[in-house]
Amino acid sequence: MELFYSTNIDDNIISLNEVESAHCLRVLRHKIGDSVEVTDGKGNRYSGIISVASKICKIEIAEKHFEKPAITQLHIAIASPKSIDRFEWFLEKATELGIETITPLLCRFSERKHINAERCGKILLSAMKQSNRVYLPVLNEMMSFEKFIAIPSTVKKLIAHCEESEKLNLEKSISAEQVIVLIGPEGDFAQHEIKLANDAGYENISLGEKRLRTETAALHVCSAFALKNRSGQS
Repeated sequence: MELFYSTNIDDNIISLNEVESAHCLRVLRHKIGDSVEVTDGKGNRYSGIISVASKICKIEIAEKHFEKPAITQLHIAIASPKSIDRFEWFLEKATELGIETITPLLCRFSERKHINAERCGKILLSAMKQSNRVYLPVLNEMMSFEKFIAIPSTVKKLIAHCEESEKLNLEKSISAEQVIVLIGPEGDFAQHEIKLANDAGYENISLGEKRLRTETAALHVCSAFALKNRSGQS
């Protein structure tokens, strides 16, 4: 069943915005009395009946179900690839795999300095609905590498880079409830950035022997976390 999105929930009535309403009524041809499902992107899934079919579609809630969040919450801070298509592809696939938070980073060797936050938000929303998930990832504003690692945090912190150093195994590092993973740009992190991260408590991790594209490395991390969460819930 098609999943719709809304945070406009008053008592027992859900109101879809104009875009979601148009998709529901004009594209999918739903009408009054049809059963639909809606999520608020915060773990709640609502089953309901369309009660008003107009510019703003209204749905009367029949049932509510809360899905527990993943055992391990993943936050990836990533330098956007030069190709915006590749970054948008990462956003889509990371959402399908259940990522919680994404922060675009501006690093020493970053070739892309800006992203369209509104467009990226729409991609995350579409991917959430398409994959039938009920958690909408948080997309933070782009910030400098130095500013990001200076943010106080008590979660487990990891950095993936290509420099020779002692590194932890990624799969064995997925043990905390919340984890931040830093992924660098095409030219990798600068040496001073790696040192800053290590000094701030970030541990080095290995993603294997092969050199991966930025978005591939990030998806490799997402896949490892998704597999870990799936096995932990079985």
